[in-house]
Amino acid sequence: MDFNVDDRLHGDLAIVTVTGDIDVFSSPHLRETLLDLIEGGGLHLLVDLSAVEFLDSTGLGVLVGIFHRLRSRDGSMAFVSTDDRVRRIFHVTQLTKIFTIYASMDEALQAHAADSHATP
Repeated sequence: MDFNVDDRLHGDLAIVTVTGDIDVFSSPHLRETLLDLIEGGGLHLLVDLSAVEFLDSTGLGVLVGIFHRLRSRDGSMAFVSTDDRVRRIFHVTQLTKIFTIYASMDEALQAHAADSHATP
């Protein structure tokens, strides 16, 4: 499967859609895209992993690194994942303790809207 990263703005939220495997070969491209978004002022990221079937340790390292960078800037990062294999990787690595993972894009957008309205 070809790897692709697409991003778009949805209000104050940058939605990043990833297609293909996130591995040692594709991780640098993902890191560069996410860093560009952060440097451009995107402090709230929603990364859609619904079309990702494989995620290796290099990819996990990129996601954790970006997560920490955002937290240091009072930003946020959440995920949408419908693939059981990817969700299992997050569970086995215990990243479900730090990452918010939604089952659908609708659920993620509703949660973001609720959080945005709750913030003064």
